[in-house]
Amino acid sequence: MSLKIRLARGGSTHRPYYNVVVADSRSARDGRFIEKIGAYNPLLAKEDEKRFTVDIEKAKAWIAKGAQPTDRVARHLAKAGVGKWENSNNPKSAEPGEKAKERAKERADREEARRAAAEEARNAPTEPAAE
Repeated sequence: MSLKIRLARGGSTHRPYYNVVVADSRSARDGRFIEKIGAYNPLLAKEDEKRFTVDIEKAKAWIAKGAQPTDRVARHLAKAGVGKWENSNNPKSAEPGEKAKERAKERADREEARRAAAEEARNAPTEPAAE
C-alpha cells in the first residue's frame, strides 16, 4: 500500500479549508484517510503561523514509514524543517494541446493568405482614368 501525505478539502464553496492527512494513494481526495496530522487554511495571510499547522513528529514518523508528501505538502513541510523540496521541472506542461496547435496553424495560414492578397492588391497595376 503506497501512502501519501496530502490535503483533503473541507470548507464551503469559495471558503476552502484543508486537512493534512495520511491516506492510501488510491483513496479519494476527500475520502478515507489513516490519520489527520495537520491543517491548512489558505484564506489566512501568508505570514500567519496558523495558515499551515502540522504535527512535525507525526509527519517525520510517516515519512520514515514510506509515506510520500504531495508537492504542495512537501513545500510546506520544507518550510517547517521536515525534508527538502525542489521545484518540479515539467517543460511540457506549458505546451499547448493538439487542438490549440491546429487552431494556431489555421490562424497563421489565414493571416498569410490575407497578407498575400493585400500585397497582390498593392502591386496590381491601376487602370488609367478615362478622360
